[in-house]
Amino acid sequence: MPPPRSVVIHGHFYQPPREDPWLDEAEAEPTAAPFHDWNERIEQECYRVVAAARLMGPGGRIAAIENLYAWISFNFGPTLLEWLEHAAPDTYAALLLADRLSAERLGHGNALAMPYHHAILPLSTRREKTTEVRWGIADFWRRFGRDPVGMWLPETAVDEETLDVLAGEGIRFTILAPSQVVTPPPHGLPGLVRTSAQRSIAVFVYDAGISHDVAFGPLVRDAAAWSERMLATEPGGRARALVSVATDGETYGHHHPFGEMALAATVDRLRAVADLTVDNFAAFLARHGATHEVTLVSPSAWSCAHGVERWRSDCGCRIAPEQPSQQRWRTPLREAITWLTGECHRLYDRDAPGLIRDPGGALVNFGAVIGAGPEAVRRYGRRVAGAGASEEQVVRAAELLEMVRGGERTLTSCAWFFDDIGGIESLQVLRYAAWVIELAGPDRGYLEEGFTRRLAPAESNHPALGTGRDLYLHRARPMVPRPVRIAAGLAAARALAPEAAGSAAWLLEGPDGSATLTNRRTGRGYAMRLDTEVDGLDVLVTVRSPLLEAPVALGLVDLPERQRTAISGALRRTALQRLLNGDEQDRLMAGVELREVVRQALTRRTHRLEHDGRAEAAAEAGQLLDILEQLGQSVPFEAQTSLYRAWLGRGAELPALAGLLERVGVLIQFSSPATPPPPR
Repeated sequence: MPPPRSVVIHGHFYQPPREDPWLDEAEAEPTAAPFHDWNERIEQECYRVVAAARLMGPGGRIAAIENLYAWISFNFGPTLLEWLEHAAPDTYAALLLADRLSAERLGHGNALAMPYHHAILPLSTRREKTTEVRWGIADFWRRFGRDPVGMWLPETAVDEETLDVLAGEGIRFTILAPSQVVTPPPHGLPGLVRTSAQRSIAVFVYDAGISHDVAFGPLVRDAAAWSERMLATEPGGRARALVSVATDGETYGHHHPFGEMALAATVDRLRAVADLTVDNFAAFLARHGATHEVTLVSPSAWSCAHGVERWRSDCGCRIAPEQPSQQRWRTPLREAITWLTGECHRLYDRDAPGLIRDPGGALVNFGAVIGAGPEAVRRYGRRVAGAGASEEQVVRAAELLEMVRGGERTLTSCAWFFDDIGGIESLQVLRYAAWVIELAGPDRGYLEEGFTRRLAPAESNHPALGTGRDLYLHRARPMVPRPVRIAAGLAAARALAPEAAGSAAWLLEGPDGSATLTNRRTGRGYAMRLDTEVDGLDVLVTVRSPLLEAPVALGLVDLPERQRTAISGALRRTALQRLLNGDEQDRLMAGVELREVVRQALTRRTHRLEHDGRAEAAAEAGQLLDILEQLGQSVPFEAQTSLYRAWLGRGAELPALAGLLERVGVLIQFSSPATPPPPR
């Protein structure tokens, strides 16, 4: 009888955090259309379908719906879990349930922990490594209710110090690519790495060939071939003790539509094989241990052939090698971020002892509350500051902790992974940097000068974008202080769209004339005077604040997206009640698409303009044009024609017609509407 065999399929599920650091919520990403942002799109295409994968039966009918997380090894980035917990609670609950079910089946849960942020740990200081690992462990315990046995390393990037930190924090194993050890252990068994500090940790080396053919095809489209590869014997006919594969979890449904169905069918085939366990790494390690000592290739990662150079130099690794581009910008970006995170720790060490009873312990334990919501962070700041601390001391303690967290977020590896510093991932990291610098308080000027000076040599491949310094100053750092913009949005929503007048990150209290905006994480408050007025389909909020040298007037376009969208919808609904006639209202109630009804109303209004010379009639046509533009709809042919004819006949007495014509794409080439150009 052949010895019992095991297979493990691991999915690393991760997306870079997309939340605006001031708002704690993601704003729209047009490239993710038709979804709001990439988190939402990938959750729909991948995360939820892996939790409810269809297993097909005879006749193309569904035989079962499987929560595949209960059958595969998996890790989710903590920042992604933060988002899932609130934005996709059913998917989030399925992950927690899967870990419990797998623990009941195997004695160990399928979930692995991860450092809190997706940082390339070999490029981090030991202090940063330790912080990230401890925060990741604390977050894992809060969510899954147990200590993690294994930890996935971002990009599987590793060096000896990283493994020493993992082992020192109680982590028993991690997962590596075959190229990351000198000689992989035999038969798929785990290897053992001993560090110079006399700690040891197991490393599982996944099958690179099968993993590649799952991640990039064809196996992700062929369950029979996939399971056959997993069951293949070694030369000589010996079965491998363990066959493991590891890919990005987004392989299943996002990178490959319906890939989760191939995964479900593969798992189903493997479950039916005698003497084979669909296993996880922790359970296998508990049964077999790790005795084969291996030597690291250090530093190394699974996605860079040059060690970890992809995240600090122009090593040649890029997304689109067929397109000419340079990645020299990676080096100054790395130097700027490394300097900024180092300064965050230095400022914390300087200021925290006067505000926090145990600065080191407070920072270590901060990982347990980071993902628990803004109010949890604020309560934590009060607790670590102590009962005798003043309100300002409590606020400043929370700001220092948030500053360090922001510094760690700037290390997110995605900023260097892609081909240009002007990409959304690099811009997101620059926004984190702007948030960190704002939290530095009296040191913000010094930090910003040092940071931007180091960014100046980071040249984009697109000359119009300039350098990293230009991107920071003109696209990442707010031109108007963010609390001002946020207060304006909440005040306008309070008046016009109450359903959007709340914020996860901020609280606006008091009447507009003397309101206070408070950050829910830190407790920092800002006094504001706010005056809101409606102008047709727009809104104007005038803000007076000590943050400003002079009052500013913000329109709808300047407000945060959630408030802007809700207010725009409220103003549009009010306008449509006035602008649509009875027939058009009936069509809307009958289910005719709003865009089509507005096109009909605009055509009717522009026909009337040929005979109606009132300024009010032109203004109403203009408002319908505004609504049509908001809905992303083109101007009807008939409306263009009617406006042109109305201008020819009534342009002299109704100058507003010229502006309407320009808006619908008509070029006015002659001065008097009464004397059109001669025919050619």
